[in-house]
Amino acid sequence: MIDETTKEVQDEEFLEEDTQKDLYMTFVTAGESYAIAIRYVNEIISFQKITDIPDTENYVKGLINLRGKIIPVIDVRIRFGYDSFEYTDRTCIIITELKGYVVGLIVEKIEGVVSIPKEDILPPPEIGQLEGLADRYIYGIGKIEDDVKLMIDIDKLLKDPEDEEEDNMPVEETEDEQE
Repeated sequence: MIDETTKEVQDEEFLEEDTQKDLYMTFVTAGESYAIAIRYVNEIISFQKITDIPDTENYVKGLINLRGKIIPVIDVRIRFGYDSFEYTDRTCIIITELKGYVVGLIVEKIEGVVSIPKEDILPPPEIGQLEGLADRYIYGIGKIEDDVKLMIDIDKLLKDPEDEEEDNMPVEETEDEQE
């Protein structure tokens, strides 16, 4: 028998998941509109001082101190292989959380939160899909009236490039497996 408190907690968790279903935070970088599932977004903050970390990937801009919590920050534009841009008063940092890791995403401009039902998300086109670095992080194309949003796979976006290479490497057989 489920006690009343457990049932209330389960109901609240279901309602939270249900209210976030089909909602995406949209933003602009390199002149294109992108979307990430709202369930990964903790908050949006204005651009602030970033402490540089030596000897890291060029898209890893450094660390910020957000209310006493140290958070790594990456520049989405550079991660996608575009040139860097000058940060302005419109530049924001989207604080995301995935699998217990908190990471800030520097983007040029926030567009807002939109609803994109699952049936309005199409697979990315196959033409030129592997030509651009950014295509590696896109899982679909979201249709919103006459507009489209490139749907970001946040797990792939935050994954280390060396991990990506390892995932794509063929598995070698050991001597025991060859016999």
